[in-house]
Amino acid sequence: MNHFVEIAGTDRPLTGAGEAAWNRPNRTSDIGLLGIYEISKLLNEPARLETVLASVANVLSSFLQMQFSMIVILDEAGDPEIVATADGAGDSTERRVDFLPQAVIDQLVATQTPVVVQNIASDPLFAEVSERITAGLSGRVSFLGVPIKAGDKVVGTLSIDRVRDGTMTFRIDEDLRFLKMVANLIGQSVRLHRILSADRQRLLDERSALEKALTQELADKGHLPTPKKIGGIVGESDRIRKVMQTIATVAKSNSTVLLRGESGTGKELFARAIHDMSERKSKPFVKLNCAALPESVLESELFGHEKGAFTGAVSQRQGRFEMANSGTLLLDEIGEISASFQAKLLRVLQEGEFERVGGNKTLKVDVRLVCATNKDLETAVSKGEFRADLYYRINVVPVFLPPLRDRPGDVRLLARNFLDRFNKENGRKLDFSGMALNVLERCYFPGNVRELENCVRRTATLARGGTIDRGDFACASGDCLSALLWTGSGRRNPAELTAVAPASVLAPAVPETGTSCAGSEFELPVGPAQSCGHAGVGDCPAIAGGRPADRDRLIEAMERSGWVQAKAARLLGLTPRQIGYALKKQGIELKHI
Repeated sequence: MNHFVEIAGTDRPLTGAGEAAWNRPNRTSDIGLLGIYEISKLLNEPARLETVLASVANVLSSFLQMQFSMIVILDEAGDPEIVATADGAGDSTERRVDFLPQAVIDQLVATQTPVVVQNIASDPLFAEVSERITAGLSGRVSFLGVPIKAGDKVVGTLSIDRVRDGTMTFRIDEDLRFLKMVANLIGQSVRLHRILSADRQRLLDERSALEKALTQELADKGHLPTPKKIGGIVGESDRIRKVMQTIATVAKSNSTVLLRGESGTGKELFARAIHDMSERKSKPFVKLNCAALPESVLESELFGHEKGAFTGAVSQRQGRFEMANSGTLLLDEIGEISASFQAKLLRVLQEGEFERVGGNKTLKVDVRLVCATNKDLETAVSKGEFRADLYYRINVVPVFLPPLRDRPGDVRLLARNFLDRFNKENGRKLDFSGMALNVLERCYFPGNVRELENCVRRTATLARGGTIDRGDFACASGDCLSALLWTGSGRRNPAELTAVAPASVLAPAVPETGTSCAGSEFELPVGPAQSCGHAGVGDCPAIAGGRPADRDRLIEAMERSGWVQAKAARLLGLTPRQIGYALKKQGIELKHI
């Protein structure tokens, strides 16, 4: 029996169950084009190859009158690596042998020619499995199989089974042509997946090698002292020392670095430090905030544009990649770019080449890329919001920047540094008192270093004397905008998105007089005075009703403050929200004066 078919335009009728539409050539052509379109969309999805191939098998069952379809992808040794059917995908050898004998796979691979079997029950290739395939079916079962090729190499097989019941005529040549087109698309997709997989493995190996080199260097040199300032970075805490040691090591290579941390942790300063400690320090350092621009403008900013490329493009313009050639490019907030732009950026990162908007000339650049984000990229990848291949491309060497609450020992250094800058810019000679620095060290600063700088500059601007004292801070008078931002609105702080989040927005402030919210005096606490110092409202004696006198204290504080809750909160060292909760719990009715 002849198992090999050469398509030469001759119709070979096969009868079987199916819709009457398959008898009309124009209808068949339309359905074939629609099928190719749907399958090509599936193969372009950023998903696991096994999942994509199972979806393709499902689509095949919708566009071809068939009983069963199977896609087999072979590994380098020629053994089945992926077996995908309409029921799913995996590497089950038992499932493959039940419906597609190894002899058929070998024949498709060896000859690289389609195989057609009119009746598998009488064909020796299916002698051992024909009973299992035809069980419960009425009519003869025929087989169509084509090789899946990537270039000149066969990387798998695509096959379908059909039941012939005498009610329909099939066109073998058209169906084989359709299967060959699908197999070609699958072959290209397999080739691209393997290229990306090899590239990802190379990046992971490079990252591992860098981490080992860092570990070895730290082991050889021990904990080296870190200067107070490198690239404008201030800090002597262990956390900041480790980060500086890491970037000192990675700066020696050209590997892509991903700076991760909460907003306000100084990612741009660390990116600049990487550039300044690298061999590219004499070359340009270019930065771009990806979240600040719409996609159309972002493309022009990164890649440049030609004259007349769009309305307003009156001249040719270089993009940031060209400006940063031989230097370093910082892409801040990279987690915010759209899915379509992610694909464009991936090509530049992989090939190192691009075209300006409106141009057709390919430009090549040599750029050290540093990316920064405060977004959880792993979650974004799992949700399909961020491409996995781009994630592996930019996450070669991740550097996690600690929030300010994890480096409290650096608060004094940072505060003095910011005050020194303010003095130089404004011709002042301000200084902090010891009590003022204690206030700053007890603050939580959910906005991190950026918020600390804001606090220092605001306080220095409004300071009347030559020394900033505890009473000069906005929180001492209940005017702290940060406290209103994170507590007055009822929201928690950004740290809830990380592994560690304290129970209150501000660190416990213990009054110098020894009093607290449950004390016998109504004196203003030292410091921010936005927290009573207890872990939560349920733990505060003044709120939970821990002592009988608490109700009297609340009433006395409200009367002294003219029944203004914000003022009473400052007297008791509580937040307005906590005062409201306490009044409600104690059943105290508000008076309007």
